[in-house]
Amino acid sequence: MTDSQHRQSGEYGYVRMNGAGNAFIVVDAMEKPFRPSEDEVRRLASDEAGLGGFDQLIAVEKAEGGDAFMRVWNSDGSLVETCGNALRCVGWLMLDATEKSEVTIDTVAGPALARASTERDGLKQVTVDMGRPRLDWQQIPLAEEMDTRGIELQVGPIDNPLVHTPGAVSMGNPHVVFFTDHQDDVFVRGTGSLIEHHPLFPEGVNVGFAHVLDRQTIRLRVWERGAGLTLACGTGACAAMVAASRRGLIDRSAKMILDGGELFVEWDTVSDHVFMTGPVEIELTGQLQSVL
Repeated sequence: MTDSQHRQSGEYGYVRMNGAGNAFIVVDAMEKPFRPSEDEVRRLASDEAGLGGFDQLIAVEKAEGGDAFMRVWNSDGSLVETCGNALRCVGWLMLDATEKSEVTIDTVAGPALARASTERDGLKQVTVDMGRPRLDWQQIPLAEEMDTRGIELQVGPIDNPLVHTPGAVSMGNPHVVFFTDHQDDVFVRGTGSLIEHHPLFPEGVNVGFAHVLDRQTIRLRVWERGAGLTLACGTGACAAMVAASRRGLIDRSAKMILDGGELFVEWDTVSDHVFMTGPVEIELTGQLQSVL
């Protein structure tokens, strides 16, 4: 059977999950390839598909080296490098399926290690090793050389900008983080959509709005590239913590308060890796039936 026939047959099991409110449809592609087009992804994300919508569509495939390979599409149909909260969700599925204490999940951005953590408030918790943050301007990437602790970018009047000089970090995907208490929907949507496709970011960018409440706590909202304003963004939480630490606003760990829940992020001083811990929930399971 061809890939196209597989898609049209709709014979794929899926799990609807969320990680701190970040919504996913996770498709079992272990036995046959799952390669939807951009139009097909958008159709699956629409109300007509009956899946409840999602921020990202995830395919879990066999991996040569790890326990699984995770492929990620945003709800607009774009294929992206990785997703932190999805890594935790897929990590939980693989931990449950293999009964291992930790699993390796490969992505386009590289491998990540997931392990179960102590339950909190009745919710399963998973920790993911997100690897080293990428801090050089070429790794973000930016269109020109800049100090990524505070890049030359602002929104609003030149002499009185609303936000300016965001930090830039790649956690396998590109992020900028503005430090501000401007976090209302109108501002986040307007500014996020403006910055997402700014010429400074040749691959587009995820846009974070971080309010540092104290040296251990950050309130964060994220406009995700290709998905818009979401309830949570795992790589965004990691990027915001790293950017805040580099500015001296916090130490090397923080509780990240997002619209959909809380994540704990730590930037380890020995390994230089970023570790993210947070909840995962399974909402329902089903079969894709003639949706593609």
